[in-house]
Amino acid sequence: MKQLLIIVFAVTLVFAMTASVFAVGPGKKLEFADGAQGKVEFSGDAHKVNKCNDCHPDPFKMKKGTAKITKADHVAGKFCGKCHDGKKAFAQDEANCGKCHKK
Repeated sequence: MKQLLIIVFAVTLVFAMTASVFAVGPGKKLEFADGAQGKVEFSGDAHKVNKCNDCHPDPFKMKKGTAKITKADHVAGKFCGKCHDGKKAFAQDEANCGKCHKK
């Protein structure tokens, strides 16, 4: 019984440690290079005030590449538009495109 408890604890610890490795925390960034408007950079520094569950699993699933985001989605307040509405975070207008889209 004691061995089983040790194994369960060890497995739990490994999963907890790997989850933080994949997080996009301060100093890290994710790049999405398949967009027509240039690659999109998701900055951990810019989003460090958010908690993971602010965006996961809604509006973003935990697997990179599962969301196909369009300009119409932004305008409708979906995906990034959930926060980037000009109130909670900078607006998604022509003046701000370069903050995320890098040519």
